[in-house]
Amino acid sequence: MLPLVVDLDGTLIRSDLLLESGLMFVRQHPLRALAPLAWLASGKAHLKGELARHTELDVAGLPYDTRVIALIEEERAKGRQIILATASHQTYADQVAQHLKLFDQVLATAGGTNLSARRKRDRLVQEFGDKGFDYVGNSADDLPVWASARHAYVVNPERGVEARARALGNVERIVPSEVNPLRAWAKAMRFHQWAKNMLVFVPLLASHKVGRVDLLLDGMLAFLFFGLCASSVYLLNDLLDLPDDRQHATKRQRPFASGALSLKSGLLAFPALLVVAFAGSLWLLPPMFAAALAGYYVMTLAYSLVLKRRMVVDVITLALLYTVRIIAGTFAFAVAATFWMLAFSMFIFLSLALVKRYAELHDARNRGKTQPSSGRGYYTEDLPMLASLGGAAGYMSVMVLALYIQDQHTMALYRHPKLIWLACPLMLFWISRTWLMTHRGEMNEDPVVFAIKDKISLATGALFGMIFWFAT
Repeated sequence: MLPLVVDLDGTLIRSDLLLESGLMFVRQHPLRALAPLAWLASGKAHLKGELARHTELDVAGLPYDTRVIALIEEERAKGRQIILATASHQTYADQVAQHLKLFDQVLATAGGTNLSARRKRDRLVQEFGDKGFDYVGNSADDLPVWASARHAYVVNPERGVEARARALGNVERIVPSEVNPLRAWAKAMRFHQWAKNMLVFVPLLASHKVGRVDLLLDGMLAFLFFGLCASSVYLLNDLLDLPDDRQHATKRQRPFASGALSLKSGLLAFPALLVVAFAGSLWLLPPMFAAALAGYYVMTLAYSLVLKRRMVVDVITLALLYTVRIIAGTFAFAVAATFWMLAFSMFIFLSLALVKRYAELHDARNRGKTQPSSGRGYYTEDLPMLASLGGAAGYMSVMVLALYIQDQHTMALYRHPKLIWLACPLMLFWISRTWLMTHRGEMNEDPVVFAIKDKISLATGALFGMIFWFAT
């Protein structure tokens, strides 16, 4: 019985170990991010060897294709020899084989030989003879191998590969992709998170210039460019967070962590979105808005690479990132940022950032985890302290709102400033309810997303807006 040879990248796993190891290297050594380019100058095999030497991968968490594993187990039950043949480095291939315990032999990149395309074909023909094996693959690099195989198994084929494979005349089975690309990209770009970018309109509302059509158009552009920039950051963050996301109960379903989207597509998309965001900002909005957008991007990049793993620093950074959106709005509309606006936003968003961390730790505790949360600096024992800090920050935002009512400028800006006092008990209600729900484990990890979907939060927000409207 002829052996069944199985490819690794894109076939057995819905990912690429070269890109996985490269991203892990950048995450662990951000100051040496350009080192892989120097290694690549000495050849792809050298690059893979250096990455394997400097970077460890959690092979148990990789997004394995269960359909391929089922095929392997089915063929093993018939007594067939199963070979893993991959262009990935021998180190990682051996680890995968040891983890799955499904392979009789492992052929991979080692020394100075990059085992891909024709080199893989030549090695397999040398081992088993022409037409002496069946081959399972997915990409254009696998076409020469399929041409020398008895039967071709095509799994999750790249664009155009299925037709070219069928033209060889030996396709035994097609295992099509199950991914809806539009839905996967919408999820990866986090369009639902764009609601946060409505904060750019806060300065327009606070300055009572919402009736100006030209400023509303500027606001829509600011919202769009902030959204594109934020989506670029989300993509990069997900690419760098693959190991942590795969250990998380829900984040493991994110498109890059689950393999629904290729890492290559993400590496192309995130800079493209960034270029569009900054080019549009510089062309259509005041230069200071682009400067604020740049500050947001740099801060978010620092958060993704380093700060998110620093206790307390992470939540303060998240609060700053929300506040930067408001500051960007002041530049888009050419209005001044007030002390009250910035102070209120820092305290309320610090409270929400702590809600997010509390929800993550609460979930970890329910799953029996006692070690620090993956990629974070918190223990489940920190839950009471996080609740205290978060509740205090939320109540401080209400104190700022109360002091704002007594400000002389506020008195002049509103016809009935005393009405704003009604907003204070509303805020106290919403903050207290949010924290109680978080304590009970009923909070979505992102409180902003929760607020958008929660009917009581939406009603509270509507009443809050009405109070300011009547005060005006």
